[in-house]
Amino acid sequence: LLDVIDLRYHWTFNVAHGELAVAALFETVQKHAGEFYLVVEGSVMTAYEGKLNYVFVRDGQRVTGLQALQEIAPQAKYLVNLGDCACFGGPHAMHPNPGGAKAVGDVIKHKAMINVPGCPAHPDWLIGTLSHLMMYGLPEIDAYRRPKMFFGKTIHELCQRRQLFEDGHFAKFPGDDGCLYTVGCKGPVTFADCPLRQWVHYQSWPVKNSVPCIGCTSPNFPDGMMPFFKHLPDLHTPLAKVRAEQVALVAGGVTAAGIATHLAASVVSGRLHKHKTEGTVLGETVP
Repeated sequence: LLDVIDLRYHWTFNVAHGELAVAALFETVQKHAGEFYLVVEGSVMTAYEGKLNYVFVRDGQRVTGLQALQEIAPQAKYLVNLGDCACFGGPHAMHPNPGGAKAVGDVIKHKAMINVPGCPAHPDWLIGTLSHLMMYGLPEIDAYRRPKMFFGKTIHELCQRRQLFEDGHFAKFPGDDGCLYTVGCKGPVTFADCPLRQWVHYQSWPVKNSVPCIGCTSPNFPDGMMPFFKHLPDLHTPLAKVRAEQVALVAGGVTAAGIATHLAASVVSGRLHKHKTEGTVLGETVP
């Protein structure tokens, strides 16, 4: 990546520190206004005028993340929010949120803003987004400003255990074989390509290790996805289609209604095993 971009400022990767690094940052903002890309990590602390989060010292004065964002973001050609906290508030904005943590988009508006969520975000999602911006401009985005090339389908649609869902073979506890829907998997309402891309040098991902997806790329993560090990509302009757669509609208966006329809159709057609609607039976604790 560093062979392609000129990284002017990053609080971890800077060669220079302190005033020299800050000077390099604002030199870029001033000389390359409307040309540079700004990548923001972390939610914006707004309580107490943002004084819970100081990011650097400039001219002897401490500068908050809120102040820095408000000054720098309007000058950027593209504003890329990286990670669920920057995109949607994330864990920092969990109830009761004493720091007033907010998503970047709730603090400042930018016509070329892109959200690359995840907790954490996959490196490929950032590299791919930056590459697309450099070569083709803005990628196609969804209602939450996420690039559709990475967040266009649900985990459920791409999951290697999808056939187990169809066959009605459901896990009884995390770590068990079978589809993890009944033990809390949020794949049906979570948009990301984790099943195809995978993590840890493209070798694995949570569901492959029998751990439910917790929906970390979703707009209402984590509050809206908890409890992590409790499954989404049961589908007991043909009327369940309505309930599932409501869950999809809240947790995954309007386009998630497609999976709701699929779930309901599966119930109606008898493809789902009866254990699916009976919930999870807890086993004995393993020593």
